[in-house]
Amino acid sequence: MGKLNVARRAVFLDRDGVLNRVMVRNGMPHPPSRLEEFELYEDVPDGCARLKAANFLLVVITNQPDVGRGTQSREAVEAMHLKLRSALQPLDAIEVCYHGGDRYGQPCSCRKPRPGLILRAAAAMNIDPARSYVIGDRWRDVDCARAAGCRVILIQRGYKESLRDAPDFTVASFNDAVSAVLRDATP
Repeated sequence: MGKLNVARRAVFLDRDGVLNRVMVRNGMPHPPSRLEEFELYEDVPDGCARLKAANFLLVVITNQPDVGRGTQSREAVEAMHLKLRSALQPLDAIEVCYHGGDRYGQPCSCRKPRPGLILRAAAAMNIDPARSYVIGDRWRDVDCARAAGCRVILIQRGYKESLRDAPDFTVASFNDAVSAVLRDATP
């Protein structure tokens, strides 16, 4: 009798504002533009290790529209991802949307709030979105999680933007988000 192919659970991690610091201008977050500006929050390595120890796959899902808009190089973003992978060994995948968005003539199914990044990773890695979580810091992350059927934890960073939908949990830090996942997850 063969082993059942049970879908796995994951935590989908937004990048900017969740894993690494952002520049906040006029109340809105902006990603680092250079590798030298790419700095993880202090509680991220330990938090990722705790999630991995609980048998979650860890998948970064990130919009990087500045590449599609021509104001950021793909090489700079990929250098940041190399630094991220080096600092966070438990990462299983990084899913990136480089499209500039509908207003820039680059419509796609992967740019959050659309669920394409999650659905792509779920198909490739046998992940069950209904048993998975998204940790984000913006309305796009909440809406993306809802569209994919995941539970969602919002790290409240105090940006000047409104949510369209309510998260399952609102917390103050990455460490608090990890604790919320671990408390909520069923074994």
